[in-house]
Amino acid sequence: MGIQILQYEFLGPIKLDEWGPPMEKTIYVILSRKKDAFDIIYVGDCQKTDENGFFTQNPNFKCWINKSGNEQSLYLAIYPMFESLSEQRNQVLSKIISKYNPPCNVEEILEKKPDYVIKSKKLSGKPYSDIGVSNCPCCGSEMKVDKVLERSTLIRCTECGLSDTRLNS
Repeated sequence: MGIQILQYEFLGPIKLDEWGPPMEKTIYVILSRKKDAFDIIYVGDCQKTDENGFFTQNPNFKCWINKSGNEQSLYLAIYPMFESLSEQRNQVLSKIISKYNPPCNVEEILEKKPDYVIKSKKLSGKPYSDIGVSNCPCCGSEMKVDKVLERSTLIRCTECGLSDTRLNS
């Protein structure tokens, strides 16, 4: 089972009390279930944990209970990012927080980064095929050539689908 949040496919949701360790390099979303709908109430990042009480010992756990009404209404969805750096996970967190404004993330202020990257017209004077592997500015995954046009080349991220156009030299 999965749930899509923005362009990311999360695993779950499962009841929070059914979760068990370990968990490593993931973005997690705490959801409150109201009938057939889920509300995002918190988004977090986990570098690594083997602790059973990882969620119940979270400083925001009381907020989660308050927003959901009870512990049985809390659900968890995770987005594994095994090969990611902390900065890449923070970008995903920032996007989700800015879009959904989870009520229990109010105290956490993540540095807002623009959704775009300004690139120079030339990439070290070399065409795309000569510069090697390029990484996606959104999620850090590999960018691959999607379509070669007369004057430009369209490249697309293999993970999130973000596209970019490079001028052919």
